[in-house]
Amino acid sequence: MKLWSSAWDNGEPIPERFAAGRLRGDGVVFGDNLSPPLAWSDVPAAARSLVLVCQDFDVPGLADDVNQPGREVPADLPRVDFFHWLLVDIPPRSTQWAEGQWSRGFTPRGKPGPQADLGCRQGLNDYTGWFAADAERAGRYFGYDGPFPPFNDSLVHHYVFALYALSVERLPVSGDFTGAQVREALAGRVLDAATLSGTYTLNRRLRGA
Repeated sequence: MKLWSSAWDNGEPIPERFAAGRLRGDGVVFGDNLSPPLAWSDVPAAARSLVLVCQDFDVPGLADDVNQPGREVPADLPRVDFFHWLLVDIPPRSTQWAEGQWSRGFTPRGKPGPQADLGCRQGLNDYTGWFAADAERAGRYFGYDGPFPPFNDSLVHHYVFALYALSVERLPVSGDFTGAQVREALAGRVLDAATLSGTYTLNRRLRGA
């Protein structure tokens, strides 16, 4: 299988319009948060469904220094996974999505789900936990919400879009499913997979801003 985007090359910076956060003046604000255009090919003939997962592997494991002016999050701090998008039960005949097809703007308290277009289901992304204690934004965040790394992180974040071709028509997850549940349910059901990666940072020093 092959997976690509017309918006950036594999391993290159993700354009700002696909991010949930962007720089403005001396601070950061919510961005356009458009879901990126994606296309794929060479899906196995035996595939009965597809699953798409978008994940940031570079989220600080400790929040003590996160978004603190005048300080930087150390690059050697332990890192954890953060799921940005979980889309399952994708029809195997699908081959591409347009820019903004799944997300246009950041929705406080989250987009609806889990039912989605094309008969797909969307899981909870990890902004659900991130905003859980925020009275204005707490909610269930389904679908795509893009990069919004700490503005003071000394590490550039890497985002991986992974597309899986499955031997089952419906992934055995239910309700408000999470990234960990999808990862567990994929075991033994993957016929083939493809990835696309990109980077993003809001650190002005790293951006040369």
